[in-house]
Amino acid sequence: MVEKVETLVIGAGQAGLAMSRHLAARGREHLVLERARIAERWRAERWDSLVANGPAWHDRFPDKTFDTIDPDAFASAADIVRYFEAYADEHKTPLRCGVEVTALRKTPGGFRAETSQGAVEAVNVVVATGPFQKPLIPNMAPASLFQLHSRDYRNPAQMPDGGVLVIGAGSSGVQIADELRRAGREVWLSVGPHDRPPRRYRGRDFVWWLGALGHWEARIATPGREHVTIAVSGARGGHTVDFRRLAASGVRLTGTTQGYANGVMSFADDLLSNVANGDANHLAMLDAADAYIAREGLEAPLDPDERRRQPDPPGFLEPARRLDLATVGVRSILWATGYALDFGWIEMDVCDARGRPVQNGGASKIPGLYFLGLPWLTRRASAFIWGVWRDAETIAEQIERR
Repeated sequence: MVEKVETLVIGAGQAGLAMSRHLAARGREHLVLERARIAERWRAERWDSLVANGPAWHDRFPDKTFDTIDPDAFASAADIVRYFEAYADEHKTPLRCGVEVTALRKTPGGFRAETSQGAVEAVNVVVATGPFQKPLIPNMAPASLFQLHSRDYRNPAQMPDGGVLVIGAGSSGVQIADELRRAGREVWLSVGPHDRPPRRYRGRDFVWWLGALGHWEARIATPGREHVTIAVSGARGGHTVDFRRLAASGVRLTGTTQGYANGVMSFADDLLSNVANGDANHLAMLDAADAYIAREGLEAPLDPDERRRQPDPPGFLEPARRLDLATVGVRSILWATGYALDFGWIEMDVCDARGRPVQNGGASKIPGLYFLGLPWLTRRASAFIWGVWRDAETIAEQIERR
């Protein structure tokens, strides 16, 4: 027998739970299927010391706070799992864990999902599987060298003895490189183009400034910058990332990784320009915040330290262009190179050439099929916990009109 439901939600992370809440508020019948457990990626695909990049007052749903965390603190991955588990329990989410959707097809009356526990037919389907689907690992280093994606990294003890080359300097790469160095490891960090916001400025966290300055509501990314990484950290109470300070601590910086051959990793001559552009991004945000404070007549303490640039540490101005990994003692590579989307299990023509769903406000070109929780789905905030809430509400309204 085939189970039938009005709306099927695939995924029980932040997107799936937000979607369920809005459907329930409208009295719409629905079922949430999760391949493993609630918030599985937070459970099994994050390193041990990871914390959210936004403070607890911000990185949450609007109808539930973190009960045991100071609003200005940064929730750990375990805190976030407990938060979502409690949310599902409080709202009696119609949820089945351990059920993987292996295929999704169009039918005359809607859609048919093939799952590990039988077929489910639905009038509407919301794909809420998130953006962290397929780790990107360039095929350039030899298989004999120990390699790990940031998804599978847990702690320094996991890495073999010897030096570590961390490739990618967004939030994940920076925090992991810093953790490895603090654990006494020799670390090289490949730094590509990035934004570098202040952790806090004039008494406010940078996520507050993104809201005040209208950045969260940006509808379209600057062409060519849709996937530019953001170097920011909530670790150790939160701090502004400073690559000069990181280099002074012993992390050796290089430019963007270009290739590997005969035991040698090569890098672009772009470290200084990448850091300079990150500095410019940092100062531009401070200038915009100052202008906002003056324009709105706000009382806000001055923060001159945030504008002070650290001196260039020894060797910073002459980064290595080539590393003979064996000679310098690098025995492992940590790829902090992000993820690709993977919707190959959807047997319908709904994605563009890059594999990104073609959609408008979450609605695909096939009536009744929706996507939720992806970066830039409707605005910059779409992939974040509080941002996905608003997109889920919009999709629930569309489903109700249908």
